[in-house]
Amino acid sequence: MKKRFVTVAGNIGVGKSTLVELLSKRLGWEPFYEPVGENPYLAEFYRDMRSWAFHSQMFFLTRRLRAHRQLLDHPTSAIQDRSVYEDAEIFAQNLYLQRHMTERDYQTYRELYQILTDFLPPPDLVIYLRASIPTLERRIALRGRDYERQIKSEYLHRLNALYEAWTINFKLCPVLTVPADDLDYVAYDSHLDLIVSKINEKLAGKEEVVFEASEMAKVNDQSM
Repeated sequence: MKKRFVTVAGNIGVGKSTLVELLSKRLGWEPFYEPVGENPYLAEFYRDMRSWAFHSQMFFLTRRLRAHRQLLDHPTSAIQDRSVYEDAEIFAQNLYLQRHMTERDYQTYRELYQILTDFLPPPDLVIYLRASIPTLERRIALRGRDYERQIKSEYLHRLNALYEAWTINFKLCPVLTVPADDLDYVAYDSHLDLIVSKINEKLAGKEEVVFEASEMAKVNDQSM
């Protein structure tokens, strides 16, 4: 079987880590998780974004670049929780646009990101989990991380908009968009089965892979 490198992308609380865990077990791929708990700046960042944005983003960038290299060198197929591209194209860009990161810091960050990613081969597939703000807020509340309680709806809205723009313009590898509002892959095996089938189609080279309404209705019937 051909070695694969797949990354799961999406907004805060959308369910990336859970999908990575389920797919790694189902497909026998090695999981690589986002180092959220290890970031020593994260709690301060959520309290004072302008003071800690550059520090937090630099931490994530270095850790994500290291993970990307490890995934490429890993002897078997692997699946990653959030990509290095999201750090720069979504989170750092949003902080800059909202003036939480200065022009000087942002340009320093972007230059480092662009130089380093030029040397890294891209993944075979990006799985983008798309979800509405109510879904994100519900899932964030359920996991109960103290530093996430201060995240505002407007912040999630801006990230969602940047994600939509990024996935449209991202050309380094194929992107599979998963409607996370409508699929409960934790509770229902049929929902996970549908996602796996779409992943296989995309990895096989099929250009247009979407979740049809009829397919969604079928898996919903199976889960009742």
